[in-house]
Amino acid sequence: MKNQTYRMTMLFDFYGEVLTPRQKEFFDLYYNEDLSLAEIAENYGISRQGVRDVIVRAEAIMTDLEDKTGLMKRFMLMQQQVQAILDAAEKIQTVNYRQYDNPELARLANEITRSAQALKE
Repeated sequence: MKNQTYRMTMLFDFYGEVLTPRQKEFFDLYYNEDLSLAEIAENYGISRQGVRDVIVRAEAIMTDLEDKTGLMKRFMLMQQQVQAILDAAEKIQTVNYRQYDNPELARLANEITRSAQALKE
């Protein structure tokens, strides 16, 4: 369940703006505020099934967009690659400090680190 919740909240971060205000509200209450379908239904004076239908429709819209665009998948891959760059720059700095003490190598490793950090933010 946790993986599904994480995936849905990530999809909401990427594609939430394409949802209707009602879909956004119900989705947020269900996934982010952890309200049950019954609690949402009671607060809005509709049936539990009505709430579920709105949330399922929102999930389908966002999942379909991700299937077509792959933005979230590419973002996650990019984050992994940026982390690999940061790890490699740190290793370069360590090797340089222990073996070479080359100021140009240190400068370049720092530049790589700064650029990768900027991508990560």
